[in-house]
This record gives sequence, C-alpha cells and structure tokens, in this order.
Amino acid sequence: MRSRAMMWVLWPSFLIAGATSATVFALVDPLDIQFLGYLQVSRQGVYAVGFFLFWLMAALSSALTLHMAPRGRVLDEFDDPI
Repeated sequence: MRSRAMMWVLWPSFLIAGATSATVFALVDPLDIQFLGYLQVSRQGVYAVGFFLFWLMAALSSALTLHMAPRGRVLDEFDDPI
C-alpha cells in the first residue's frame, strides 16, 4: 500500500511541476535570475532547479492532502457510503 500512496503523491506532482515549469519559464528568462547577487547559473541549471523545486512543492501539497484524507469508510447521516 505504501508504493500506491507514493504513486498517488509523485505522479500528479510530477505533472504539475512540468506544467508550472513551462508556464513560469515561458514568462521569465532564466538568465535574468541571479542567485545571491553574484552566482551565475546556466539556463539548464535554472530549469532543472526550478523543475525540482516545483515538484517538491507539489509533492508536499499532495502528501498533505493524502495525509488529511479520511481513512476507512465514510458514511453519511443515513449510514450510506459516500
């Protein structure tokens, strides 16, 4: 069951990270971004770091949603499954 939960977290977050990266980097040129004032990073480096950062944020969001999801059968007030 643990591998299924990992699939529920990592696959949607991967798709969201791809879409977010495409959207952000369509609007922002990675060469315009400077880290700590002097640190210059290549375009591909910014793309990679950005993608993994977006993936991490989306994975944390999906994991929190899975953690907060009700466990077991959820019944309404008439004892019917929802």
